[in-house]
Amino acid sequence: MSLSDRLQAARLRRPEVPLLPPPPEPLVAEFHSSAPATTAVRDLRGTTTLADSHFELDDLNDPLPPAVEAVRVAATEALYDRIGNRLNDTSLSESQLDELARGELATIIAELAGMLTDEQRARLITEVADDTLGFGPLQRLLDDPTISEIMVNGPDHIYVERDGKLLRTGTAFRSEDKLRRVIERIVSRVGRRIDESSPMVDARLPDGSRVNAIIPPLAVGGSSLTIRKFANDPYLASDLVEFGTLNEEMVELLYACVNAKLNVIISGGTGTGKTTLLNVLSSFIPSNERIVTIEDAVELQLQQDHVVRLESRPANIEGRGEITIRDLVRNALRMRPDRIVVGECRGGESLDMLQAMNTGHDGSLSTVHANSPRDAVARLETLVLMAGMDLPLRAVREQIASAVDVIIHVSRLRDGTRRVTHITEVLGMEGDTVTLQDAFAFDFAAGVDSFGHFLGKARPTGVRPRFAERFEELGIALDPRVFGLDGIHS
Repeated sequence: MSLSDRLQAARLRRPEVPLLPPPPEPLVAEFHSSAPATTAVRDLRGTTTLADSHFELDDLNDPLPPAVEAVRVAATEALYDRIGNRLNDTSLSESQLDELARGELATIIAELAGMLTDEQRARLITEVADDTLGFGPLQRLLDDPTISEIMVNGPDHIYVERDGKLLRTGTAFRSEDKLRRVIERIVSRVGRRIDESSPMVDARLPDGSRVNAIIPPLAVGGSSLTIRKFANDPYLASDLVEFGTLNEEMVELLYACVNAKLNVIISGGTGTGKTTLLNVLSSFIPSNERIVTIEDAVELQLQQDHVVRLESRPANIEGRGEITIRDLVRNALRMRPDRIVVGECRGGESLDMLQAMNTGHDGSLSTVHANSPRDAVARLETLVLMAGMDLPLRAVREQIASAVDVIIHVSRLRDGTRRVTHITEVLGMEGDTVTLQDAFAFDFAAGVDSFGHFLGKARPTGVRPRFAERFEELGIALDPRVFGLDGIHS
């Protein structure tokens, strides 16, 4: 099956939530619980359509009448009395525990509140179940597929990102203690801890969504919680093409790069979609290869069967037992990997990663924070020096030039879209400088339209990369028109 056929077939699995939000207009908007259930929103193409608000449940956060609030408190206590000893029963799955709790809740509320309406009963069951088993008032936001990020600034201020816009919700925690309890529930599930002696933590939800929490005394206005949600159905290359992040020629080139086992670094700023793009590239790895992934908190959603997933571990309360990314990279070299995928290089592990790339572990993938391909090289230099080996700068640059074959830079533009702006080849050293050559570059000169959308796109530079010779050696067919060439050679 050709690549175009694979892309066409993959479109059938397109997830519901778009990767690329439309331009934020306004950047921050206030959302009131009295908003109508149907609001005007913009789709990916900038046209205005009607869609369900998905915040129709915010009216559940209005203060409960005193009598109903008393029933809620009593129902919560009664539920703990009946099943409290089973909340940590490892023999029960999450779905079984949820079914058990909701069944008991229905019985308890029927006994306690015979005069309540059906709507009030349903609200009580939802709130008590979320408080007991879920993530409290955040549960409805987590269940909303149109929300990409949740930001909690203390118990009374909860914001979300939807379609690239920040919205303040009517949702709130009843107290700082309730918020702290939810944070502790999240981090304890992945073996992390958070307290006054360790007031910051990175964790993840069961679906892989990224979580960061910070509590007082570091967070002065109350505990802060940030959740970056991941799509339940991982994005495919066809989705990125449809969203405009890539075009089909770029996908063909990157598919060939991964299959030719070129070492690839994805660079970009925070929130530009580096991990999403890394997921897509990793889907190009043949299924008969052994893949070892290394991350601070597991986020990658690889679809292959032969995958070993490694996750770093912070120190315990005694300051012992820490396992760093660098430790895991070193250990991975002894695990007979065909591919090593590091979620993000952010420290001394960069040196070990470059050495692995230079010693036969071709086809490695990783990401790095940078503002351009040139900045990515400088960033790697800085990270290698953090390893504390006191290497001369020229030796570091030679390591980078020898190890890295391709740098893919992804940016979030002013119109809110995420675009791959550069696919850059690392040529080698020229004097003391690492030389780079763009195969694709974004055309910023095309300007913007009346809605503020960028009209340009990434275009081939017309230069045939040197690594194209490797494609020919391995029998990987790639049309020279991908590079904007009519012939075989530039």
